[in-house]
Amino acid sequence: MSKAVRVRDIAQRAGVSVGAVSRALNFRPGLGEETRQRIIAAAQEMGYDFSRLHEEKIKKILFVLHRQHNTSRAMNFYSPVLLAVENACREHNIALSFLALGPTDNVAQQIAKHAPDALLCVGFIEPEIIGVLRKMPLPMVLVDHAIPGLTCVNPDNYQGSRMVTRHLIEQGHRRIAFLASSMAHYSIYQRERGYRQALFDAGILLSPQYEATAPALSDLTTSLEYALDELMALPEPPDALFCYNDAAAMVAINYCQNRGINVPGDLAIAGFDDIDLAAHITPALTTLAVDKEALARTAVEKLLAQSTASETLLPVILKVRASA
Repeated sequence: MSKAVRVRDIAQRAGVSVGAVSRALNFRPGLGEETRQRIIAAAQEMGYDFSRLHEEKIKKILFVLHRQHNTSRAMNFYSPVLLAVENACREHNIALSFLALGPTDNVAQQIAKHAPDALLCVGFIEPEIIGVLRKMPLPMVLVDHAIPGLTCVNPDNYQGSRMVTRHLIEQGHRRIAFLASSMAHYSIYQRERGYRQALFDAGILLSPQYEATAPALSDLTTSLEYALDELMALPEPPDALFCYNDAAAMVAINYCQNRGINVPGDLAIAGFDDIDLAAHITPALTTLAVDKEALARTAVEKLLAQSTASETLLPVILKVRASA
């Protein structure tokens, strides 16, 4: 039977002290990134069992959110998730810290400053950043995102969008458009798939022009309005609109109100997420309710259990209101 690789052996291979190896393997600050990566590479080459690092109870979780989500509109969804994660951590006597990351950041350096025992990555994050995170010897769970080989917790985006599109069809609508942002976001892509499947199930064939993707602009409202202009300029404009989330649906409602388009008389509008404002705008928004507390608690449980990589889907509920 092969002998277990010791920290002392790794230190000798990498030409560093035992303390440096401990800091690198436990992802503690105090090392240059080049040295840290050299130590981790040496440990991997020697067959070090990284699972030994996590036998002790997790005491500190880092909540990682992409900088693009750090806006007032996006935080209407992510703030309740963050609060629920904090509550779950408190119940387990775990400290929680927060980090907003972007593609220009030194990811490993920023993570090391927090010295976490585990990572909870929420929302879309570029593959390049995920690639850096996967090299770290830390347990990790994704929320509102999915990547093969990683543990993920998501609302059932596909079935939810099928449900709301079927509702629009049952209301008599046939020219149902889909308003999207970047398809690189897992949730948006799944919502588009569900929308298409519901149309297919009903035998409704629509031109691809009824799927409008907002261009990448710094101002989301302007970007969404460009896409809405395209939809409403069609020879036969849509009679219903399914928006990729509630924030986009609210922009669409405001767009219609400014142009004398009656909602839902001229254009029925539905969203996804059921953020707090959805029930209080005029007209109140038809949407899919995501249980943000369940999303957060399930993610923390998966992280603590260090479950085998899999995707957990949580059901969503159709909330029918005045907009559709």
